[in-house]
Amino acid sequence: MTADTTILGHPASEAAGAPPHPLREFWSYFSANPGAVAGLALILALILLALCAGIVAPHSPIVTHDDAFLRPPFWEEGGSLTYPLGTDSIGRDMLSRLIYGARLSLLIGVVVVILALVAGIILGLVAGFFEGVVGIAIMRLMDVFLTLPSLLLAIVIVAILGPGLANAMIAVAIVQLPNYVRLTRAAVISELAKDYVTASKVSGAGTLRLMFATVLPNCLAPLIVQASLGFSSAILDAAALGFLGLGAQPPQPEWGTMLADSRELMLRAWWAVTFPGLMILVTVLAFNLLGDGLRDAFDPKLKR
Repeated sequence: MTADTTILGHPASEAAGAPPHPLREFWSYFSANPGAVAGLALILALILLALCAGIVAPHSPIVTHDDAFLRPPFWEEGGSLTYPLGTDSIGRDMLSRLIYGARLSLLIGVVVVILALVAGIILGLVAGFFEGVVGIAIMRLMDVFLTLPSLLLAIVIVAILGPGLANAMIAVAIVQLPNYVRLTRAAVISELAKDYVTASKVSGAGTLRLMFATVLPNCLAPLIVQASLGFSSAILDAAALGFLGLGAQPPQPEWGTMLADSRELMLRAWWAVTFPGLMILVTVLAFNLLGDGLRDAFDPKLKR
């Protein structure tokens, strides 16, 4: 009699207790957090909206309409479906500006996180491997950055570099840099005490190979979580700089800039202030929920 390869409809390997696929195991822990799944769904919807902005947006985000100043949303008296969420003080469609603002805000998050993550990993690896004068100098510099309020430091950097979207992204990346450096250094020091690193050293692995091929892959889990949380911080800080006139400059449809342009209209045109604020709130909340779910999935102490 030949051995059956299935037991009660399941593959024999699974029935015998074979470990699940890492991605399937990760998703099982991640999906156990409903908030994280909701945050991921919101982020995917924002990404799709940003990619299809040219198709979805009913109007250009910078074109003004002289016959439609401060039109209310379509459900209020005087509103129309031509401008579903109303218009601003110079007749620009709010919905179109919000959609294109999603593209700009996500771009800010991506650029800031990549800059801070790459620089933070390099500096953290150097500080972890060379704990003498070099490591101490790097960490003391990061401590100086951390002693200053993040927004104040970003304002100082933008004041030195000059207002503009590119300089605002550089400033926010510098503000977030200490988080990645400290996290990478702590993970590196923990990994250097393990046997596999000692074995790699004995086998003749060089410093660069130990840094990037041996140790770094085992330090990525906390960095991924920090990067997801860094997206929300980057978007929020960039919006704050835009609100102060130091970030994206008009007529760029950035949510913080839209808030700054409409702050004097709060009492007579609530939609011009409310909708950009809601977009910032929802986006930051979505990335925070995603980071919370990633932390639960990656941290073995939280796995049940």
